[in-house]
This record gives sequence, structure tokens and C-alpha cells, in this order.
Amino acid sequence: MVPEAKIEVVFRPFFLDPTIPPEGMDRHKYMVDKFGEARLKTIHKPLEDMGAADGVPYQFDKITRTPNTLDAHRLIRWSMSAGKQPDVVEALFVAYWRDGKDVGNIQVLADIATACGMDGHEIAISLKQDTDKVAVLTEVQKAMEMGVQGVPTMIFNHKYGISGAQDAATVADTIRKLIKQQA
Repeated sequence: MVPEAKIEVVFRPFFLDPTIPPEGMDRHKYMVDKFGEARLKTIHKPLEDMGAADGVPYQFDKITRTPNTLDAHRLIRWSMSAGKQPDVVEALFVAYWRDGKDVGNIQVLADIATACGMDGHEIAISLKQDTDKVAVLTEVQKAMEMGVQGVPTMIFNHKYGISGAQDAATVADTIRKLIKQQA
């Protein structure tokens, strides 16, 4: 029998592409430059198929901007203090992957904050300032120093990690093994 454990999920910042300018980029141009026109026609199919199997309705055709996500990560940081982090992260994913919204846009982020029970007006004010930019950038640097190279990366007990999309059974098995090691 595996003993009970307290599990806390914390979303930490990481930039898949730290070269994206603050205003973001045209999505089609970004993807063509990165993958080429031919590969772009099929690159999303595996993700769409996996998403459909899990009830995740990716709508890649709606995405027109590749955002710089620094401000989204700042919102995620603040949402943790407000006890709203899972809601905000989910809302960000839906806004971008399903609705094609620019999650680098301050108004989009403020609207998400409001919808999740935070003060969107205050969030917009903070996003227009440098509040917590250095803290987020420091966390991104720490992740890179730890060897994080992509998302998702799940780190357990600040020292064990698994990278890439994993099924629930793999994650649960990892957690059970770590609990047994601590018992």
C-alpha cells in the first residue's frame, strides 16, 4: 500500500523561444521560418489527434500571433498567490490553443484574470509596469540551468523530472515511486 502524500502542482515559467520580441510575431511567418512551408501542412496533425482523444480541441488555424509569453508567465505567477493558478493556466491554454487569442496582449490577460476571479484592472496596471519581470526571467534561467529543454517538463520534489507529454499512468507511477522512496 502506498502512503498518502500531499501533492502540489506549481506552474513555472519557461520560454520555448526566448527570441520572440515583446510584441510577438505573425504566426504563419514564424512557423514557416521555423519548420518550412511543406512541413507546416502536417505538423499539427499529431497534436490535433492526441488532443481530440483527450477532449482538447486544438484550433491551430485560429492562431494568428506567436506571442511573447513573459506577461502570461507574470499573470501565472500572481495567480498562484491568489489561489487561482490552475484556473488561470487552463484559461490561458483555452484562449490560445482553442480560441486563437494573443496571450501576450495585456487586455487578453486582464480579461482572463477577471474571468478567473482576479482583479483584471490591477493585473493590467501591473503588466504595464515591470512588476516581477526579473523574478520570472530568473526562474526561466534556473529552469535552463536545471536542463529543462521543453514543455511540459514535470519536476518532482525539486530533483526528479520527466519531460514531454506523458499519459496519466506514467505520471501516477512516477509519483508512487517517489512516495515509496520517501517512506
